[in-house]
Amino acid sequence: QVQLVESGGGLVQPGGSLSVSCAASGSISSIYLMGWYRQAPGKTREMVATVTSGGTTDYGPSVEGRFTVARHNAKKTISLQMNDLKPEDTAVYYCSARPLINEPRRYWGQGTQVTVSS
Repeated sequence: QVQLVESGGGLVQPGGSLSVSCAASGSISSIYLMGWYRQAPGKTREMVATVTSGGTTDYGPSVEGRFTVARHNAKKTISLQMNDLKPEDTAVYYCSARPLINEPRRYWGQGTQVTVSS
């Protein structure tokens, strides 16, 4: 089992910056893939950014160049730095962890709200 706890988020004006963080705990020694997903009202959940334990990153097309994902393997934490935020970035942001490369099982945090509005 893996527990994920997000922190950060909140309200920011368009063009501003915000960061969210996530800490994983449980009976695991390492996690293959960690990432951030988001879901806006009335929309399906979409991938924002992921990073493997080896440091390979992947970004959704709408955030590439504005968002930066980072992780600390030993601490099992992941963060997302969001710059140049737009109203369309408003969503609930979920932390995700996939412990094993050969198993698709994924764990989710409870989500944290990010609102971009003037």
